Amino acid sequence: MPVSTREGLKDYALRKLGAPVVEINVDDGQLEDRLDEALEYFNINHWDGSERTYVSHLVTNQNVSDKYIPVADIVYGVNKVFPIYAGSSTSKNIFDLQYQLRLNDLYDLTSTSVVYFTTVMNHLQLLDTILNGQPMFRFNRLTNRLNIDIKWGTAVKAGDYIIYDGYKAIDPVSFTKMYNEPWLKSYTTALFKQQWGSNLKKFSGLELPGGVTLDGDKLYAEATEEKKDLEETLVGKNAPLEFSVG
Repeated sequence: MPVSTREGLKDYALRKLGAPVVEINVDDGQLEDRLDEALEYFNINHWDGSERTYVSHLVTNQNVSDKYIPVADIVYGVNKVFPIYAGSSTSKNIFDLQYQLRLNDLYDLTSTSVVYFTTVMNHLQLLDTILNGQPMFRFNRLTNRLNIDIKWGTAVKAGDYIIYDGYKAIDPVSFTKMYNEPWLKSYTTALFKQQWGSNLKKFSGLELPGGVTLDGDKLYAEATEEKKDLEETLVGKNAPLEFSVG
């Protein structure tokens, strides 16, 4: 049966470890902590844990005063802040160079080489990069701030929009298929097993009624090795992302 909830993932991992036939000596609070760790690791490191996003932010007077814009917790990285144009330069007019190029050269596509147009447009883009540059920015997801090194109040004023390109974490509450992802189920089980072994290590060698002896060290070692193997499966198989989490 597919897992579609947080509680369902927890129950799946416990059943895989032997519950309810075997008593899993782990507190519910410990299980919740390990589950949080599994979900966070999945979001940061798994190729299906995040997705590319484009975010537009309406600048407020507070943003101008602070010289940064707030970023949501689900945003894990920012690749690029799109060029910011002040005033009327955001819209094309008859004196704009690209407007004149299209007016004079592209009135008839049958008589104009697309190669020439592409060359000119690349040249214009190069000039724009050299003369205007790209907005410089700094981002750390722990501060939830996107600092943009511009002249606030002049280059950008309240009422303008800032658009940035980045990656955001997949929310399992909205996209419940994440709970049923095989790697996440196996990783959650390994973390639960490791916690179980860690708890039992404190009573290692204790003989229970019936001649059963607890071996928390072996259980912990097995879980640690399983966890390591699962993490290594992501190395070299992960989809390349264009950001590094700061």
